[in-house]
Amino acid sequence: MEPLMIALAFAAGFAVQLVRLPPLIGFLAAGFALNAMGFERTPALDTIANLGVTLLLFTIGLKLDIKTLLKTEVWASASLHIVGSTLLLAGVLFVFKLMGLALATELGWTAMVLLGFALSFSSTVFAVKVLEDRSELGSLYGRVAIGILVMQDVFAVIFLSASSGQLPSPWALCLVLLWPAAKLMKRALDRVGHGDLQVLYGAFLSLVVGYSLFEAVGVKGDLGALIVGMLLASHPATAGLAKSLFHLKELFLVGFFISVGLGALPNLSMVVMAALLLLALPLKSALYHLLLMRFGLRTRSGVLSTLALTNYSEFGLIVAAIAATAGWLSAEWLVVISLALAGSFVLAAPLNAASEKLYARYKVPLSRLESSTLLAADQPIHLGEVDAVVLGMGRIGSGAYERLVAEHGLRVLGVDNNPDKLTAHLAAGREVIEGDAVDSDFWDKLVVGGPLKLVLLAMPSHAGNLYALQQLKHRAFAGHIAAIVQYRDEIAPLRELGADAVFHVADEAGTAFADDAVAGLGSPGFARRV
Repeated sequence: MEPLMIALAFAAGFAVQLVRLPPLIGFLAAGFALNAMGFERTPALDTIANLGVTLLLFTIGLKLDIKTLLKTEVWASASLHIVGSTLLLAGVLFVFKLMGLALATELGWTAMVLLGFALSFSSTVFAVKVLEDRSELGSLYGRVAIGILVMQDVFAVIFLSASSGQLPSPWALCLVLLWPAAKLMKRALDRVGHGDLQVLYGAFLSLVVGYSLFEAVGVKGDLGALIVGMLLASHPATAGLAKSLFHLKELFLVGFFISVGLGALPNLSMVVMAALLLLALPLKSALYHLLLMRFGLRTRSGVLSTLALTNYSEFGLIVAAIAATAGWLSAEWLVVISLALAGSFVLAAPLNAASEKLYARYKVPLSRLESSTLLAADQPIHLGEVDAVVLGMGRIGSGAYERLVAEHGLRVLGVDNNPDKLTAHLAAGREVIEGDAVDSDFWDKLVVGGPLKLVLLAMPSHAGNLYALQQLKHRAFAGHIAAIVQYRDEIAPLRELGADAVFHVADEAGTAFADDAVAGLGSPGFARRV
């Protein structure tokens, strides 16, 4: 990216963050501003944007259990929604045509169905950014939303193959060899360590083994990156790999959002049509919510999943571009969809930021749509007779759990929203349950009392720990509350809310290291070296 692009993107992203909105809105605004200044998309910017999307899908795959896609609430919701929203949005376009609106009058049934299909997708990039910012990719609603998006990616690949009139190369059958080859990739992952070689290995897997290999045999490269990530998902080192790629992916995704803004050079009729498509967006969202309720999600899970999916998708641009190349659509519709895509991001970002407030406000009427039989993971949570609860069973939470049990003899319960972590903890003999401590319903269903005297807030998200502390104080919990922070400026807000103890991760690690080292001075096996 040129220096002006970088400077403007930073300035716009920083300004938007100051008013507590996601920086991606600023990046989109920077793209529109650059467009107005006469800048155009360049091959270099498109390459950066594509790299960002490819790395994003690879890191999604690293965290995605294939069993998630086989669950009814995922594959059935995705399938029914893609059909229902395609017909629904095609019907909306037909109404626009009857009204004699510019651009719509030229549409035949084939074009309307194609546009409805293009607009039925939701943005993987946007949804994952929202979930990552909340540290809720592992929550139930996050897993369902990501599963639906992956299914949509599969539908997109099928369409791209069919519309091109070319089947994948016969060599594509050899891609099944990646399944046994995953063992070798995992062994290499054990050997690369945690430094720059790990970052390079992640780039190699996503961009070469995933993207380039799949493209070479006529299969969409983005899907290849996702599949390679999924093949590695069961390996314990994938969390570190995803973390090492995080900042690289985030930087490249800035290019993606700028390119969306640069892609649109509209006239008045295009702006009007894009605005009308934004007005139709609630119809697509309502269908999401109705389907998710039908398949057993709680009201809150359904609302948050729906809000994360309430947008148009970059895949819509790809579908429309193919249709325009084939002569099924005019090129003007590419600009319309680009504007609608950017507009949906701008609208959806503050909606997702205010998701808990919206849920609290409309909880009662929306709860009438809730199924009488809820999914097992969405059932009420009971703590039982315990002395301490650890919220967040990552490395720090797990260490705290063991210390409380082994050294202090307490009855401890761990709570985490990631079922993969729970499986490992249960196998190790720990008492753990699945629960989302940033879920307001979690606290509504929770009875705080009995012998409970200690709560440890060990979640990776500072916002999540703050929210949990607010809920405990709101329920007049009289026990001791301790929390962890990663940055020093996070200590004061927790103290102000009433945390009894706040521990800075880096400081406490150094203190424990020194204590253990000094303790070794008195041990028989310790030999002082001169």
